[in-house]
Amino acid sequence: MRLPWPLPALLAWGAAWLLHVALQPRLGTLASLLGATGVGVLASLWGSSWWRRALIALGFPLSIALTGAAALPAWAWLLPLAVLLLVYPLNAWRDAPLFPTPRGALRGLDALAPLPPGAAVLDAGCGLGDGLLALRAAYPRARLHGLEWSWPLALLCRLRCPWAHVRRGDIWAAGWGGYQLVYVFQRPESMARAAAKALAEMAPGSWLVSLAFEVPGLAACARLPGFAGQGVWIYRMGAGAAAPRGATKECGASADVTL
Repeated sequence: MRLPWPLPALLAWGAAWLLHVALQPRLGTLASLLGATGVGVLASLWGSSWWRRALIALGFPLSIALTGAAALPAWAWLLPLAVLLLVYPLNAWRDAPLFPTPRGALRGLDALAPLPPGAAVLDAGCGLGDGLLALRAAYPRARLHGLEWSWPLALLCRLRCPWAHVRRGDIWAAGWGGYQLVYVFQRPESMARAAAKALAEMAPGSWLVSLAFEVPGLAACARLPGFAGQGVWIYRMGAGAAAPRGATKECGASADVTL
């Protein structure tokens, strides 16, 4: 459930202050500051844009600094930045910001991109696991894998999706060749890179599925509607691969069909 703005920020700041007040008498100022900042950073996952995430994550430490409620050495103010970098590492900034796959966004994908039981499916950039949950609903008998660069997010995703094989890794460095389907939810600037990697590594007949954004240089077999007017774009690797029922006659044709 996505809360209306600025409710996520207000709730995060309030929770951080409550934790700080509760922990300070027991653990000391530094530990309470770190714990409360961690709550704010994790709550920043609620934000739908980078500036909202920054406001949620930095609201508590900035309020502490402005009110003078805690006397800390200068270096201690680097701790909130360190916590922020754990969740949003610099290496991942060039990729899509964390935005969960909406519930039901992949409904009907199995009919357009059929897979045999036990097929290996990759969510490239799995975040907290919303994409894996959607993929599991579409392919309950698939072997689901998730790749996530941020190790706190990867850890939380493992806890949330214990039935999937989730590991920390760079989606651009890891191989895509062993998967029958790769799912991406990137930003438009990353799609050319995704196309080049899929063409270079994925086997003929395998599927590349992109939420919201088209893959340049590839013609979609079909498109699922229903996500912010953009839909889910479905591609099949290899010339002459048979298209699913209701899609174009041949994957790789110049036209695509909205279903």
